[in-house]
Amino acid sequence: MLRFIWLTALATGLLAFLPAAPPAEKLTTDQLLTRLTDAIDDLKTLRCNVRAQERIGSSYQQARTSMKMTLSPLRVYLKNQKGIEVLWVTGQNDGDAWVYPNSFPYVTLSLDPNGTLMRRNQHHSVLDAGFGTIADIIRGSNLRQDRAFDRSFHYDGDTLVAGHPCYVLRSEFPQFRYVTYKAGKGETVARVAARFGCGEYRIMERNSLSAETAIPEGKVLQVPNAYGRRTIICIDQKLFLPISVQVFDDKGLFEKFDFSEVVANQPIPLAEFNKDYKGYKL
Repeated sequence: MLRFIWLTALATGLLAFLPAAPPAEKLTTDQLLTRLTDAIDDLKTLRCNVRAQERIGSSYQQARTSMKMTLSPLRVYLKNQKGIEVLWVTGQNDGDAWVYPNSFPYVTLSLDPNGTLMRRNQHHSVLDAGFGTIADIIRGSNLRQDRAFDRSFHYDGDTLVAGHPCYVLRSEFPQFRYVTYKAGKGETVARVAARFGCGEYRIMERNSLSAETAIPEGKVLQVPNAYGRRTIICIDQKLFLPISVQVFDDKGLFEKFDFSEVVANQPIPLAEFNKDYKGYKL
């Protein structure tokens, strides 16, 4: 018994002299932005679960989805908690997605990923799966002339999300508002969204437009001048990938996405992007 007490005391004393766990790396905002966008750009494959909360009209729609994808070429498979399955593969099915609705008549449909049916009550297209939209929010596009929103992001300390140490990237953009814009010849919702960095959904919602059709030339639109009034991105300190994203606008919470069980850049057999893969109902 005395020997056990002595060994315990010795071990405790030795632990006192061991170096503490290193603190989180101290980064500047520019370094954090670079590490985040580089990690997103370097993705080859991704598996994860996503919990989404999106404002549709005056209410919120929630979904839990398992996702796997390759980035180049793009292949995406999604299955949500309702058993709905979606598969989209570059160069296959004439550009349509295979969709199993898990409801009557229980047959697989071929649908345009930007068509009215697939974009109804959806902030984002299946083609936007993963983290590319987040990189676009931060980085902007060549069409965007006002870079004030891009410059509003700053490193805002560290936090824990589901036990994962995270860096917090925050944007405060109180000048968020809807502005008037006259559509040019051949413009689409996607092009206007890229010009203002606001995402497609609110343009479609506010102006009763669909994603796949050209906007009539000269049509006057109401368009958000940025993606959000406040944006909070929690970035995993190991992966440098987002695991929580919250966006607020003039009405409050616009959307929130939480990513879990993230596995990046591990091989995914091509068979898992075949509609006949075992376990799929496509």
